[in-house]
Amino acid sequence: MMSERAYKYVIVGGGLAGASAVEGIREVDGAGSVLLIGKEKELPYNRPPLSKQLWLGKKKEEDIFVKGKEFYAEKEVDLALGVEVTGLDAGRRAVLDGRGNEFSYEKLLLATGGVPRSLDITGGKLEGVCYFRTLEDYRKVRSDAAEGKSAVVIGGGFIGSEMAAALNVNGVEVTMVFPEPYLVQRVFPEGLGRAIQRHYLERGVRILSGDVPLAFERKGDRYLTRTKAGEQIKSDIVIVGIGIGPAAELAKKAGLSVGNGIIVNEQLQTSDPLVYAGGDNAFFPYQALGKQVRIEHWDNALNQGKQAGRNMAGANEPFAYMPYFFSDLFEFGYEAVGDVDARLKTFADWQKENDTGVVYYLEEGKARGAMMCNVWDKVDAARELIRKGERVAPEDLRGAIG
Repeated sequence: MMSERAYKYVIVGGGLAGASAVEGIREVDGAGSVLLIGKEKELPYNRPPLSKQLWLGKKKEEDIFVKGKEFYAEKEVDLALGVEVTGLDAGRRAVLDGRGNEFSYEKLLLATGGVPRSLDITGGKLEGVCYFRTLEDYRKVRSDAAEGKSAVVIGGGFIGSEMAAALNVNGVEVTMVFPEPYLVQRVFPEGLGRAIQRHYLERGVRILSGDVPLAFERKGDRYLTRTKAGEQIKSDIVIVGIGIGPAAELAKKAGLSVGNGIIVNEQLQTSDPLVYAGGDNAFFPYQALGKQVRIEHWDNALNQGKQAGRNMAGANEPFAYMPYFFSDLFEFGYEAVGDVDARLKTFADWQKENDTGVVYYLEEGKARGAMMCNVWDKVDAARELIRKGERVAPEDLRGAIG
């Protein structure tokens, strides 16, 4: 039987942005009723450890949850986990779940995150082919990733490169397949990208760059991957990590403005001022860069979710934060902030070439982004440099923040 319930605040999405929104709401409004609806059965958790620390023994599963169950009880938040929202009626200010329940709201946050991009090839939806994204995906791959097993990793970006490193460290024989000439081409300057790729090769990772999969087949309890270049690779595991798109379908069907994500203003309001969006799905004004962007990283979801919650509760503050992101690829770790697009002009201030130093990303003579490679605690200095927006000669950047 369908039930109806009214809430002051409804949060759709049980990830980091949704959990952070609870904190934001409660900082401003200690009493308004809150419902958090999440498609996954788990409490909100941090995703970065799924391809990083959990594989290296630096964290255990219980460490990755944003907050424990007692937090939501203490904040008087109703949880509906393992529940998918199937409809949004912005006119009636109500959401409908897959069980036929309707929840009305005064303010709504869409923290629906991202959806893994899939391969439209033969066997692309084959059972067992893992589009790596969730804790459930981690558990499945982890159970299959015994020493001596083999894996094919499709994709040479963030997830592909992290998963290849994680599996290799755990004794799995890894073959990577991706269309670009070198790893993480979208972010790394060519010299750095090729140097890191050489390190992968030295660690025993087989790399088929400039190639794409044409088909996956199941051969008994193993898989066969056929590629455009004619390779045929047998493996126990197939992981696809080719990026995510914004989960914006709910917003689109409800008539909200959608571009490269759900379009929001600087207060994180959508085209309907009672509906907010934050996290991987939000296309927002990045104040320091002066342009609209969508960012798929942990720090953005953490801070944007919290700000959306505060604003839903009446704070009415612009989102001016500059999120950073980080990765660990074997011994190479980095933190980055701003526009780190390798198509921009880059200048590298190396202490040790392609290993330790700072890569600056320049546009019209201004520093727009910075990546600190094996250099730590410099994110705030990088933010300050980017915010200044002053024209600077590349050579003058030597020692600027590193």
